[in-house]
Amino acid sequence: MQDMSPVDADPRWAAVLARDRGADGRFVYAVRTTGVWCHPSSPSRRPRRDNVEFFDTPAAAEAAGYRPSRRRGPEAAHAARIAAACRRLDACVRAGEAVPPLADLAREADLSSAHFHRLFKAATGLTPSGWARAQRAGRVREVLPRSGRVADAVYDAGFGASSRFYAQAGQALGMAPADFRAGGRGQTIRFAVGQCALGAILVAESARGLCAIALGDDAEALLRQLQDRFGQARLIGGDAAFERRVARVIGFVEQPSLGLELPLDLRGTAFQQRVWQALRQVPAGSTVSYADIARRIGQPRAVRAVAQACAANQLAVAIPCHRVVRSDGALSGYRWGIDRKAALLLRERAAAREPATVRC
Repeated sequence: MQDMSPVDADPRWAAVLARDRGADGRFVYAVRTTGVWCHPSSPSRRPRRDNVEFFDTPAAAEAAGYRPSRRRGPEAAHAARIAAACRRLDACVRAGEAVPPLADLAREADLSSAHFHRLFKAATGLTPSGWARAQRAGRVREVLPRSGRVADAVYDAGFGASSRFYAQAGQALGMAPADFRAGGRGQTIRFAVGQCALGAILVAESARGLCAIALGDDAEALLRQLQDRFGQARLIGGDAAFERRVARVIGFVEQPSLGLELPLDLRGTAFQQRVWQALRQVPAGSTVSYADIARRIGQPRAVRAVAQACAANQLAVAIPCHRVVRSDGALSGYRWGIDRKAALLLRERAAAREPATVRC
């Protein structure tokens, strides 16, 4: 009988050898020599064990540089089923109808409730009910500007009771629903544009805290983006106190060791807020992967959803999404440009290596 080494005794490798369909959805394996990843049940030719590495999710494998195998087993079918469930939920929200129970959604996908729930959360970062709530909030944002009354928009979006919406309105909209309906009318946004080592910078602040930090090549383009985002809000140049806060932001960009402790006006879904909070806990000079952040928020399969939350960040530097890299350490997308991401990381690493200065 052939001896089995400790590495070969890995139960995941045993599942690959058995093409175990029961292991699908729990992990994927990638083959270094071909650059592809597969599900345990894949009918592909079995690779050599020393060419294989394992990942918790397809997104983690792709973040490490692997591409999906052309013979992907159930992956395409699962993706299609989850996409169909999302369309069903979206249709219910738009029609103002009740969201189907989990058991009904799972039955339509021809999956067990537990398996469907796990696949849905892995693909979207949310549970089906969480997805429906996020879509309802988005529906309110869509219909509020043209609605006669806030209550009408709330019920049109499928909220059975207005109290459910108002409980999350501040987080979802960043302002009172009536102000949002008026395109931000009545809200004052202070702003300033300037120059830093990374080019043009725009800093904006609402009554709740900093609501935008944007980097770019053209200061006027950054201002136009702010105007588009806040519609009818009153945009005014900052006073002396605000200019000092802007100077702190620019100083943080120039010298990360200074730190940045300012109130922030974060506007996003509950999932995005969790990702952004986890990002704020990553020390300057360090990097993490999207998979690391997914694990830190307790959703290790939501790697792709974490990447989307990073892309939705409106507060450069303050929410340090530039510290998130691919699993192999390579830089990935950045809202304000890969070159700026690289420059920020270089500055932070250089600052981390500098000896502490003792002040008398």
